[in-house]
Amino acid sequence: MTVVLASGSRVLRALLEGAGVELVVDVAAIDESAVKDSLRAEAADAAAMAETLAELKALHVSPRHPGWIVIGADQILECAGALFDKPADLAAARSQLRALRGRRHRLLTSVVAVRDGARLWHHTGEAVLTMRDFSDAFLEEYLRLVGPRACQSVGAYQLEAEGAQLFSAVEGDYFTVLGLPLLPVLELLRAQGELSP
Repeated sequence: MTVVLASGSRVLRALLEGAGVELVVDVAAIDESAVKDSLRAEAADAAAMAETLAELKALHVSPRHPGWIVIGADQILECAGALFDKPADLAAARSQLRALRGRRHRLLTSVVAVRDGARLWHHTGEAVLTMRDFSDAFLEEYLRLVGPRACQSVGAYQLEAEGAQLFSAVEGDYFTVLGLPLLPVLELLRAQGELSP
């Protein structure tokens, strides 16, 4: 049997495939902005937002893959009560990095597994990151170096690449920072017979 990843993230795919998980990618076409706006209106916290979005992605894709486990994931960055999404462009990436510079923030990463439209399991991981107080010159060089990749993740950084230079401390699970609490997911897949025990 095959696992379905309801995300087009190259990082999530690489994490799962690198761990030996056979998977199919089927991207969930949901309006994340509308869902987030609705959840904000209901005063949902960051963890609830991440879990709701992860579940919606998995549920959206599940009917196309009867009997298969579908994994949805989402990540929310929270800093001093403000929530951050993926930046729309490099100007927004610059603005996010300036807002996070010299401060601690939380990354909440939720993953939900669904089979045949029924939720099987969920897990939310949390990491706390401290961004160093880098110079404006460093910021501009960083954005020049990474270019549009800065817009592929919340906070405009990829810890697995050049974004590591933005930080002075990271507390928590590395995989959670990358967007998927991998070890709990692997445990679930073993329990469901998708991986060898």
